[in-house]
Amino acid sequence: MVTRSHTVAFDGVEARPVEVQCAVSPGLPAFSIVGLPDKAVSEARERVRSALQSMAIALPSRRITVNLSPADLPKEGSHFDLPIALALLAALEIIPAEEVEQVVALGELSLDGGLVPVLGALPAAMAAAEAKRALLCPRACGAEAAWVGAVQVIAPDSLAATVAHFNGQTPLGPARPGEVRSAGHLRDFRDVKGQERAKRAMEIAAAGRHHALMVGAPGSGKSMLAARLPGILPPLSPAEALETSMIHSLSGLLKEGGISRDRPFREPHHTASMAAIVGGGRGAKPGEISLAHNGVLFLDELPEFSRQVLETLRQPIESGEVVVARANAHVRYPCRFLLIAAANPCRCGYLADPARACARVPGCGEDYMGRISGPLMDRIDLRVEVPPVAYGDLDLPAPREGSTAIATRVAAARQLQERRFADHPHARANADAEGDLLEEIARPDPEGRDLLLRVAERMGLSARGYHRVLRVARTIADLDESTGVRRPHIAEAVSFRLAIGNGA
Repeated sequence: MVTRSHTVAFDGVEARPVEVQCAVSPGLPAFSIVGLPDKAVSEARERVRSALQSMAIALPSRRITVNLSPADLPKEGSHFDLPIALALLAALEIIPAEEVEQVVALGELSLDGGLVPVLGALPAAMAAAEAKRALLCPRACGAEAAWVGAVQVIAPDSLAATVAHFNGQTPLGPARPGEVRSAGHLRDFRDVKGQERAKRAMEIAAAGRHHALMVGAPGSGKSMLAARLPGILPPLSPAEALETSMIHSLSGLLKEGGISRDRPFREPHHTASMAAIVGGGRGAKPGEISLAHNGVLFLDELPEFSRQVLETLRQPIESGEVVVARANAHVRYPCRFLLIAAANPCRCGYLADPARACARVPGCGEDYMGRISGPLMDRIDLRVEVPPVAYGDLDLPAPREGSTAIATRVAAARQLQERRFADHPHARANADAEGDLLEEIARPDPEGRDLLLRVAERMGLSARGYHRVLRVARTIADLDESTGVRRPHIAEAVSFRLAIGNGA
């Protein structure tokens, strides 16, 4: 007789169904696991054996074979412990086999039979809902998995409690979702004195999800501006929060099962490797660009990043997803992020200051900014110079307009875009518009079109650059509550496009 339980194997953010088959047959005593398991899965037999012994359940002196089907799908991780134990317990007729087949299970077993939390409970809950089964997971994962309201989540704390539940001795109630967490007090643009043009660039970037680059001397406020960007972004919609949380679940970033409605803000150091930024490593885990999905990726000291790392950003910026291809893995992750980059104008940082700049001016600046390739620069919509703040401005009172007022305008612009793209599932913000859709929503008036054509011819705008100017102009028009794109909107969009060289 073959008994079955169900679990999942993770392929990126997708949880693929796996059937755990267990057969106890005559023969020499053995406990083998087949079906392309990795080292952690192969070691499950020892954890399962010890957990059963802690419950005074001895394995029979027979041959035990566990098959993980489909056999050609790689199985990785310790979360296969619990489904293997359930299939074995059903084969030993300790728990009802028909009840075991009604759940999707995942969880690691400790040697004393306790259930240890594992990664990926949220994607597993989604897979269980699609299969119309309940989810069985460790108690520490229950609050996270319960966010998928379409599935019943059972979260015991031990294998003994699981057996008692299946036998009807101590039924467990459904787990409750964790709390909606918030970052609390966010930094306010009111703290930034001066830099009005850079603030305007941040507002446009937030309103239309346009990538931006700030270039300025050390201490001019670039990092300060970027750190305040989350304070003007609208909260994640429920669908976006679930998307983002599924990636964070695979990375173990969901604390106590709480889901955040705040948009992610990731700021990796410039020494980060390509696998850390794009994804990869053992198990092809998501990188920073995927952890920033639906949020902000802040790259400070952009030219200091490895050239190879920077070039890998080109395709994800365009497509909103990244494929991590390795010899033993081919995984796809979403990565629709807002890129905010900052850079000094040269290595010493004082290119525009005659008293402090090095003797290699202007060559040092050209060499330094030349580390950012033209194709990558072409994908950055907003380019703004951030000059040093005058000492006298530091003594001025805080500006009247803070993040609250800016966030109100950004939210209104985002609501316009939400209605505009309601029938276009692949577009959520103006930065996503392309082709006929872009031509429809961002068609400028005659004066604006003439200006844009003259600029494109004189400055050598690429086709991509031309379309990105139109997208930015549409966002500026949204902030202006204008139904059409007019010449002033085109002019402001062009001014941000041509503020810094190295690619049009």
